[in-house]
Amino acid sequence: MSYVGPDFDPPQPRRSPLRRPLTVAVAAVVVGAVAGWGVWQGVGDSGGGDDGSDSAAVPQTRSATTPPVSPDPSTSDDGEDKAASPSGSASAPAATGPLKGKVVVIDPGHNPGNFQHTTEINRKVNIGTGSKECDTTGTTTNDGYPEAKFTLDVSRRLRTLLEQQGATVKFTQDEDRDWGPCIDERARIGNEAKADAVVSIHADGSGAGNRGFHVILPGSVNEGDADTRPIVAPSRDLGERIAGYFVRATGSAPSNYVGDGTGLVTREDLGGLNLSTVPKVFIECGNMRDSKDAALLTSGAWRQKAARGISDGITSFLKN
Repeated sequence: MSYVGPDFDPPQPRRSPLRRPLTVAVAAVVVGAVAGWGVWQGVGDSGGGDDGSDSAAVPQTRSATTPPVSPDPSTSDDGEDKAASPSGSASAPAATGPLKGKVVVIDPGHNPGNFQHTTEINRKVNIGTGSKECDTTGTTTNDGYPEAKFTLDVSRRLRTLLEQQGATVKFTQDEDRDWGPCIDERARIGNEAKADAVVSIHADGSGAGNRGFHVILPGSVNEGDADTRPIVAPSRDLGERIAGYFVRATGSAPSNYVGDGTGLVTREDLGGLNLSTVPKVFIECGNMRDSKDAALLTSGAWRQKAARGISDGITSFLKN
């Protein structure tokens, strides 16, 4: 199956001769920005093991105690927009915009409070194909920056961008609860909102040397309370568009350890996907345990680019 990719701008009206040099320069920049597009000529459905709810397709580094936490990189002065402050789990849509009337649910993976509530998050919940832990703590960089902080920061930046397009944005959690929610409740929040799209934000905890992002798509599941068959195709469309725009915005390459270089992975063992009745994908933005990826993930400027790529992918999906 070929990669869809982003919807590039249509040809523009002919400019006057005086503007031709500028047009050539801009075109050169655009060509350079998408030079790596060939990696998605063929899209494979490759799976992998995971931690039960929402992280990478390789063994994760998890902890049952609060990790050492370095100063939150989202508060550093890096010259880019900082994450918006928590403002509840739902937004007020803009009056106008191409996404007016659309509902997007953003699922910031894990919760900073999960470390203090291991009993609660370790209880099992049904995911259709079996049972898994309610939630997990998430991983950290080697310097102690938690995945749960990363996911909230990117999610808040993403919310701002989507609201500017007119969308109504709802969160599954905005650090407004002590722990969780469980993976089945995360799916239910999107379902009950009748969301037009749901995206779960994560970062991986794989081994050093494993680099790049990947988007996780729901496989075809029809078991117990899970029936993903109606959402498999639209979720793939959503995931392909997010992957394309993500590489365009961040310059990051697809994962070199899952997905066979496509940046896309299909899985049937994640409750957040299995129990969804609306189009939904996960994105692992990079590997927190690799020093080079961690340098990106802890940069506010890069997180803004990541939010832009995800936002553009969602917008492309909802406009088509």
